[in-house]
Amino acid sequence: PSHAYLSCYPNASLLDIENNNFKYSNNATYFGEVAEQLIQEGVRIIGGCCGTTPEHIHHIKTSVQGLKPIKHKKVIPIHKKQESMQHPSSKLNLKERVTRQPTIIVELDTPKHLDTGRFFKNIEALDRANIDAVTLADNSLATVRISNVAAASLIKQKYHIEPLVHITCRDRNLIGLQSHLLGLSLLGINEILAITGDPSKVGHLPGATNVYDVNSKGLTELALRFNEGINTDGDALKRRTNFNIAGGFDPHVRNIDAAVRKLETKIESGMHYFITQPVFTKEKIVEIYEATKHLNVPLFIGIMPITSYNNALFLHNEVPGIKMTDDVLARFKAVAGDKTATYELSISICKSLIDTVHQYFNGLYLITPFERVDYSLELAAYSKSITSTNQEVIL
Repeated sequence: PSHAYLSCYPNASLLDIENNNFKYSNNATYFGEVAEQLIQEGVRIIGGCCGTTPEHIHHIKTSVQGLKPIKHKKVIPIHKKQESMQHPSSKLNLKERVTRQPTIIVELDTPKHLDTGRFFKNIEALDRANIDAVTLADNSLATVRISNVAAASLIKQKYHIEPLVHITCRDRNLIGLQSHLLGLSLLGINEILAITGDPSKVGHLPGATNVYDVNSKGLTELALRFNEGINTDGDALKRRTNFNIAGGFDPHVRNIDAAVRKLETKIESGMHYFITQPVFTKEKIVEIYEATKHLNVPLFIGIMPITSYNNALFLHNEVPGIKMTDDVLARFKAVAGDKTATYELSISICKSLIDTVHQYFNGLYLITPFERVDYSLELAAYSKSITSTNQEVIL
């Protein structure tokens, strides 16, 4: 209100650490000089807060006691004009694409080491197979891997396949997340998956901390603000970002309706489409469809090949959100130790699941196990073969 007085109680300085103790600098003379500047800017009541001493107050008094009364200062608000960004390409984003036609995305983990030869060889194979996008996890299961942003940047430069970059809230605070988003936009990487992230304790680095300044919904709201051309402070970004935001959906819960209600809150936060945890039964795919068919958002159904009986046991017992039936476990146990039989069984099960996926959904999400891109390539080829004659698939 125009009749109110502006007060200011600054700290003595920025907080510093010396010999493991917190302290403020004691430059009381400078503090007094700043007080005079604050008065000139319209402050009418001035004092001191954290770290100030009687000496600081004395210097305030010395600085301002000779000042003449200052007339009311008229402040004219500055309205920042937002500049719209012309999209550099008319290429469909993943939401637009999956809404119109069958679409395949493949997850491929970046390496845990710096030997990237096999990784990029696999990317090249997926690119030749005309996969719509490759999705890159962000240190999933709290395990350190090569930066997915670095990998996505190289993929963007060298290949046609679209990178879908996961962003976890576990490893970056609100400052880091904003910087991360700005960097992605600068690199032309617009497809992102917002996830809260597995807690550090599930990984192999004892003592690693969790950040979680925001969750996946908060990250989504942040990215949408960037799409409007402003950051969390309301400052203009000079142009708009163009993020297309995916979310995760875990159908492996006792109460699917509760999972859908959680999904609806993610939709309300602004997420554009969703990818599911891997499913291992036709019944689960149908259940997902029946539970989500009223929602006006596309889903990519996750399919992950099993590479061995031990792999099946590990996924079932130790990976959060993944459960398999006793029948699936028994079938892999029956071929344990036979690599060829295991591969054929895994492909057969996945093809059967893909048949059901394409009865209800356009989106297929293939999760590559242990860099075994041969699984993903064969399943992608199968998916294309059964959808090429019928593009009108139910969303």
